[in-house]
Amino acid sequence: MKLNTLTLEEKDIIENKGTEPAHSGKYDNFFEEGAYICKRCEAKLYNSKDKFDAECGWPSFDDEIPGSIKRSPDPDGKRTEISCNNCGGHLGHIFEGEHLTGKNIRHCVNSLSLEFIPENKDK
Repeated sequence: MKLNTLTLEEKDIIENKGTEPAHSGKYDNFFEEGAYICKRCEAKLYNSKDKFDAECGWPSFDDEIPGSIKRSPDPDGKRTEISCNNCGGHLGHIFEGEHLTGKNIRHCVNSLSLEFIPENKDK
């Protein structure tokens, strides 16, 4: 599997399971049509039609590409971590029961874990 070279900041998030500061990511208030892929391995993770503004400070999605996301209990015992099912790169956390969309689920993802591909361009 080909893995992209990451910046130190990206490594902290993707490899060390860090979290970028709220409202700092380039995809927080970004709503163009296309797809979001893993920054490390380029696996397709999310479609833009599933992105919504949760007003939480991070990109939020209420659905994923089938088979693209792995869920694991977070060490704190309170949250569920989400990672790329292809390379294991840390994406963020998943929350249920907030009633923010009809699907009642929120994938709270670090912008640094993602790369956006416009609808009219394949990567």
